[in-house]
Amino acid sequence: MAVKLFNTLNRRIEEFVPLKEKQVGIYVCGPTVYDYFHIGNARVFLIFDVVRRYLEYKGYQVTYVQNFTDVEDKMIKRAEEMDITVSELAEKFINAYFEDAQALGIRKANYHPRATEHIKDIIKLIQKLVDKGLAYNIEGDVYFDTTSYQGYGKLTGQALEDLEAGARIEVDQRKKNPMDFALWKKAKEDELYWESPWGKGRPGWHIECSAMSMQYLGETLDIHAGGPDLIFPHHENEVAQSEGATGKPFVKYWMHAGYLNIDKQKMSKSLGNILTVKEIRKKVDPLVVRFFLLSAHYRSPINFNFELLEQARGGLERLNTLIHTLLDIIEKADNYPLDEKDREMLAKVKEYRLKFEESMDDDFNTADAIAALFELTKETNIYLKEEKQNLEVINKILDTYRELGDVLGLIPELKKEELDPEIETLIQKRQEARKNKDYAAADAIRDELLEKGIVLEDTPQGVRWRRK
Repeated sequence: MAVKLFNTLNRRIEEFVPLKEKQVGIYVCGPTVYDYFHIGNARVFLIFDVVRRYLEYKGYQVTYVQNFTDVEDKMIKRAEEMDITVSELAEKFINAYFEDAQALGIRKANYHPRATEHIKDIIKLIQKLVDKGLAYNIEGDVYFDTTSYQGYGKLTGQALEDLEAGARIEVDQRKKNPMDFALWKKAKEDELYWESPWGKGRPGWHIECSAMSMQYLGETLDIHAGGPDLIFPHHENEVAQSEGATGKPFVKYWMHAGYLNIDKQKMSKSLGNILTVKEIRKKVDPLVVRFFLLSAHYRSPINFNFELLEQARGGLERLNTLIHTLLDIIEKADNYPLDEKDREMLAKVKEYRLKFEESMDDDFNTADAIAALFELTKETNIYLKEEKQNLEVINKILDTYRELGDVLGLIPELKKEELDPEIETLIQKRQEARKNKDYAAADAIRDELLEKGIVLEDTPQGVRWRRK
């Protein structure tokens, strides 16, 4: 079945057909590294990490690019406040990004370009726009002329005059048109700068992504993705300057995640409700956060609070409990010839893998994909109540969880967890107490283990344990 996705450019679901067969280029707008990234950013980075994983699962060779904006007005201001250089500020928060992203299971991109490493490419692209009459220089500031590009507004789906009426625009009385945006900014006194044909300065935000994405993925990209707040003006401006420079379509498929609210309110500094991933990690297992963010369709708005995270923790625990049970049973499973119940279970495994794939093929519906995993969990638990289990079936179930879990990034390792020798000894003592019908002693040991965070379950196949 073909993958279908919602294309922001055409505002409809479309079948995904890459520019080159079985090869996909994806560019995701990364953070401006002046602070720790927040939970809204995390949703975007995580969602497109899953898009990448699923396309790889489908057999595509994916080149994934996510940039760092490491020079920008906010960065210059923050560096001054911290009395460090912009470069030092960038290094600090790029390292912090990788730490938080890794905790959330977000894999590194194939390329993480930084704007400051591509100044020559940016200048070259701006010069091309100037030469074509699409940009103009005013005393060292270079602006893109939005009226010179007929397609301006097509990503947003609005005419230029409508955008102008409702937009927050850069105020500069020298601009030809209010909607024109900066490609190159003249350096202020004692400010970070690079030499250019227009004097000392630095790039504007929008031109950085155009230059870096085309440098790594070519003049036309398969997928360009980001948060909903980037559609206008950032992505709209990327389209205009990129297509203006090359005369080619810039992106085939535009993808945008939905908004994330905190306790049903938009995140904002004025409300003081911006939650960074670094803060959340101090309170919650990051895999629980990942599970929660994938529990809704990526284009739907999602409400975030710690009560909802607690519910998500229970869901993830169900999956983890089953995995550990399977890893325990595999040591006891028999290699007997398949019987009817075994063949039925193998058919269920195939059925729910198909349901998972159908969900992901349908615009990367992770919510329904997770539901398919839970249905498989239910059927597996029924199968495990049988007196004996077949080794081939258990391996098939584990392989399925390994592959599908890797797509979602929810089951990072499928290996039996080792217990401390002290805990192992207590479990063994309880088993001996039960064998001797000393149930009071057995119950006391169970309670002691529970205090240590170990939950015991007595099953027909023997005692099993899991962490609380």
